[in-house]
Amino acid sequence: MNEETFAGIGRPPATRRQAATKLLWIFIWLAFMGAPVSDLLRGEHTGRATALGWLGLVSFVAVYLVLVFRHTNRPLDRTVVHATLAVLVTLATVLALTLGPVWLTLFVYASVSAGATLPLSQARVVIPAITVAMVLIGLTTDNPGDILPAVVIPALLGGFAMAGVRQMVRTTIALREARATVAQLAANEERLRLARDLHDLLGHSLSLITLKSELAGRMLPDQPERAAQQVADIEKVSRQALVDVREAVTGYRRPTLPGELAGARTALAAAGITAEVPSEAPEVPEKQEAALAWSLREAVTNVVRHSSARRCVIALTPRQTLDGPVLELTVEDNGLGGSPSFGNGLTGLSERITEVGGTVDAGSGRGSPGGFTLTVRVPLGSAS
Repeated sequence: MNEETFAGIGRPPATRRQAATKLLWIFIWLAFMGAPVSDLLRGEHTGRATALGWLGLVSFVAVYLVLVFRHTNRPLDRTVVHATLAVLVTLATVLALTLGPVWLTLFVYASVSAGATLPLSQARVVIPAITVAMVLIGLTTDNPGDILPAVVIPALLGGFAMAGVRQMVRTTIALREARATVAQLAANEERLRLARDLHDLLGHSLSLITLKSELAGRMLPDQPERAAQQVADIEKVSRQALVDVREAVTGYRRPTLPGELAGARTALAAAGITAEVPSEAPEVPEKQEAALAWSLREAVTNVVRHSSARRCVIALTPRQTLDGPVLELTVEDNGLGGSPSFGNGLTGLSERITEVGGTVDAGSGRGSPGGFTLTVRVPLGSAS
């Protein structure tokens, strides 16, 4: 579905094309106006009654479209909504009483409008009230049994269905706002963490550099040797501060297993591959976690780009071996398979895993004739 054409649920149309699309969907439901239109076209009423009928029908449709379409874009004031619904019910009542029972269809639109614009607590009262008014007017006609069953159920179902859709839209908006709030809070927390880390890393070092610079400046005229010692200390502190900053930046850029699992889930879904991905990752030492995270990223990239697979299973399994506990990462797909050739990707991955004392195995899929399975094991050590 093209976002340029269709506005998302709970979002007002941002372009003319989206507005036209929403208006088209509203116009489609006007097809049920066929009964009143046919009644006017048959010519069974007087000329004056027909003219007033057309005027009333056009007015009803105009008020209905303004209410539903405008309220979809930007909620109207509650008083305006109540007044507009009263106009719709009044027009439906007058037209049904003067022109015949086929005009009871207008009450269905009044019920749908109530469901689309009123809060659920009010809609659950107003929709049955409109239906009851329609039934009472229908009972005054000659053959109420012919028309009432055809309009009572649509009035109730249509009204409450629109109330459900409205509630779903409100929930969607609330979830979208909550997601944006959570993202903003996470970004703020990350900024605070970065600020704290920079202060802890550089605050003491910069204060020491400033102090020793002032001391060196005072010693320069009379004590050049001691001033030189202070300058040497400044150089040492500066180098250590640079090392600390580099280590901190490396830590920020280090991939994590939870982040890579979430990225794998998104990448596989975007590629149309059915995925089984663990929801949580066990606790692993930093170096081993970084190696596993890079392995998972490399494996998922290969599945998406080269495997032509329709299904991929990712597993993280703690195991006990003779050499101690290990965490085993398995990425298995049902794609084209083939013999494992250690190109640049697998070679670099193997070297990275070897550095942390782990192993890499790659081979054909275990559960299907084709497919490919990558198994990476890293020692857990004491962190488990």
